[in-house]
Amino acid sequence: PQGGPLSPLLANIYLNELDKELTRRGHHFVRYADDCNIYVKSQRAGERVMRSITQFLEKRLKVKVNPDKTKVGSPLRLKFLGFSLGVDHNGAYARPAKQSQQRVKKALRLLTKRNRGISLTRMFEEIQRKMCGWLQYYSIGKLTDFIQRLDKWLRARIRQYIWKQWKKLKTKVTNLQKLGLSQRDAYVFASTRKGYWRTAHSKTLNYSLTNRKLEQLGLMNMSKTLQSIQCD
Repeated sequence: PQGGPLSPLLANIYLNELDKELTRRGHHFVRYADDCNIYVKSQRAGERVMRSITQFLEKRLKVKVNPDKTKVGSPLRLKFLGFSLGVDHNGAYARPAKQSQQRVKKALRLLTKRNRGISLTRMFEEIQRKMCGWLQYYSIGKLTDFIQRLDKWLRARIRQYIWKQWKKLKTKVTNLQKLGLSQRDAYVFASTRKGYWRTAHSKTLNYSLTNRKLEQLGLMNMSKTLQSIQCD
């Protein structure tokens, strides 16, 4: 069954013949269950190998190759198991594919929708559950810059959510005073007519709801978590 725990094992047993054929032909390849990349030197060679291997799979092994998921292209653009490759002066490195980055950001956007009406504690727990596994999986790749940007964006989402939760002018003034603003400054800022997202990026809210304060409330610091994982 697709998605079942037995599927990868059955794929590995059945596609062992594919591994032997690719090895016999002298190809460089990597395969995980039914997901396989074959590396050649040119676009033309890639198209030729794709045709011949497709024929081998369909005629010899009697499996159907999905034409929509089978492509010839640069490993810098295509993805494998959620990763793509990058190149710098040190050589090639793995990184989360663009689609993987977009998916995790979309998931966080849904978790932090400002109209969810749940407690911050519950929201932070959901973020923790989502991101701990994601960071563990992708930690072998180069993703520090992406996670730093994601951290900054997520904090703005949380500030926006908190600002909406406060709702009434009196509540905003009271809470801003608790965070260190004078009564006058709290009243002036609480009276702003800016939208939630613009307010979340304001100096005043960044000064009062600091990164440290958000961590104290329970928001995970993804950059620190990633660093801890990569140092283990």
